Amino acid sequence: MKPLKKMIATGCLLLSANGCSSVASHTGADQGYYSGTRANVGMMKSEDTSWAMMPLLAIDLPLSAAMDTILLPYDYLRSGSDKTAASPKARIQHEEDQNLAASGNPGQGMATSSAPAGL
Repeated sequence: MKPLKKMIATGCLLLSANGCSSVASHTGADQGYYSGTRANVGMMKSEDTSWAMMPLLAIDLPLSAAMDTILLPYDYLRSGSDKTAASPKARIQHEEDQNLAASGNPGQGMATSSAPAGL
């Protein structure tokens, strides 16, 4: 009975650590196919990633690829959705782009006057 408990505990541990980047990338807005794998590779290529993080990324890369493969049907169903509706960052960026296009001002979307302030 004891080996069965060890096997169950090991299985639960492996499932909970499966594809951290993939799970994290699927909690937000639609980022396309294999988003967790792309995030891992991007972090591995980045100069800002510390040397201590590299082994963890190397371990997580095949797990994220496997999880992304499992989640491929889910990504396909979400592929037609509007990405700006589910992502606060994309929604704010879209609104800023609209304000810039409407005003021509790269500031807060408000036109500036040519007169100095206080006069």
